[in-house]
Amino acid sequence: MNGKDEARARPDWRVLIVGGASGMGKTSVGRALARRYDIPVVEVDDIVEALLAITLPEQLPEIHFWRTHPDAAHQRPESVVERQIAVAEKLAPAIRAVVANHVDTDTPVILEGDYVLPGPTTPGGPVRAVFLHEDDEGQVAANYLCREPEAGPQRHRARVSVLYGRWLAAQARTADVPVLAPHPWESLTDRVVATIEGTDRRQLSPRR
Repeated sequence: MNGKDEARARPDWRVLIVGGASGMGKTSVGRALARRYDIPVVEVDDIVEALLAITLPEQLPEIHFWRTHPDAAHQRPESVVERQIAVAEKLAPAIRAVVANHVDTDTPVILEGDYVLPGPTTPGGPVRAVFLHEDDEGQVAANYLCREPEAGPQRHRARVSVLYGRWLAAQARTADVPVLAPHPWESLTDRVVATIEGTDRRQLSPRR
């Protein structure tokens, strides 16, 4: 990437959503896209932390669930996925508010995280979305091991991620939001850019 490519012209979208389950490469590609477009990244995890700080468990039990039930992450994968979906659905209004604010204030941003849900698409909208999905549990486990070697193999977590990722990918395809395989890593950023800037532009409209 040369200096000219490092800071591109202002994009014609205002929010770029990078969604998908954990361990799919969202953070890495989000940061690469931020450098490419010279705009900031908002991590959905920060929205979750903000809500946890200003609410009580009885007010938002779904958002507080992982803190109030620390052993729940070790339940059977299907049960964990059900909880992840519940968190994502509860968080959706807050995410839509962030999206709408960036559209209204005309300030470009990249929004990435596990709890972003795909929405219906409308041509010509200011919000674009792409979801990443790796269906190989072994690859996701390898991703975790590379990222968090101190934790050792995380096969259960990889199984959860693939199952949740399949659900998100199905929701995305139903909403006509593109789903990309993370591999090969070397071309992922370019493939995301081609998807959101190509002639076949699939776009996610903010809902209020």
